[in-house]
Amino acid sequence: MIGKNLAILACIFTAVAAMFSPMSRAADAGLAAARIPGTAPFLDPESALWRATAPFTVTMLPQVITTPNHPNPAIKSLTVRAAHNGKWLGVLVEWKDPTKSDRIVVDEFGDQVAVEFPVHYNQDELPSPMMGSPGKRVDIWQWRAAFQRDIEMGEPGIRDIYPNTLVDVYPDEVLRATDARPYMGAVGADNLISHPLSVSPIIEQSAEGFGTLTALPGDQDTDGRGVWKDGTWRVVFTHPLTPISKNSARFVEGGGTVVAFAVWDGGNREVGARKAWAGWVPFRLAP
Repeated sequence: MIGKNLAILACIFTAVAAMFSPMSRAADAGLAAARIPGTAPFLDPESALWRATAPFTVTMLPQVITTPNHPNPAIKSLTVRAAHNGKWLGVLVEWKDPTKSDRIVVDEFGDQVAVEFPVHYNQDELPSPMMGSPGKRVDIWQWRAAFQRDIEMGEPGIRDIYPNTLVDVYPDEVLRATDARPYMGAVGADNLISHPLSVSPIIEQSAEGFGTLTALPGDQDTDGRGVWKDGTWRVVFTHPLTPISKNSARFVEGGGTVVAFAVWDGGNREVGARKAWAGWVPFRLAP
């Protein structure tokens, strides 16, 4: 037990060092977004254009800062590439995962990956990569395999997910829509994540510290797509350099910022705080 506790403490010290010393990582050059011809958003994770970009390895850390912690995440590293065309930024994230987890039912979780940027970059006053800091907002782009599956195959019905379920009647079948809302859980509360998606498998969210994560309909500037093939997930995020939302990160050709990552292996029962993460990595766009 003592040895296990010491190992967890070592992970905490490593994570805290990564959080507050982002520029002292082994790879000081960080991640660079290559300049690519064109004006369209980056939506194909298997496009040949990614061959013109340099891969960058991000070592992932166990999440042991807050509860529930996760000292042994399944995914130890990500391979990241980035490109821009003067109008759009593209970030490609790849990782090994022998099991494709894209259905969410009771006691089963889905694969996910997230990319995070400061909304306002100041290298001398960086927010925490763990959901930002008060007054220092972060922009989080989160892709979910379950969203991707629903877009490509259609949203599953109750019978698809729970084939043995017996239901006598649903509230909206006997009540007016306004009266049925209190019985509709998160959907009735207009939780964006609970609404059926028809456009993007990515939710753009903002935060200024633990417990402040928010997703608003008007903040959805990010798009993308994920593909699982031969035991590997390839997920591309695309975002305009000059977004519409005030809560979105902004990027400048030739300019720099920092980026952080989080990833969840649903097959390893990872969800919420049970994840692997990486603190700030220097990030620059080619002129």
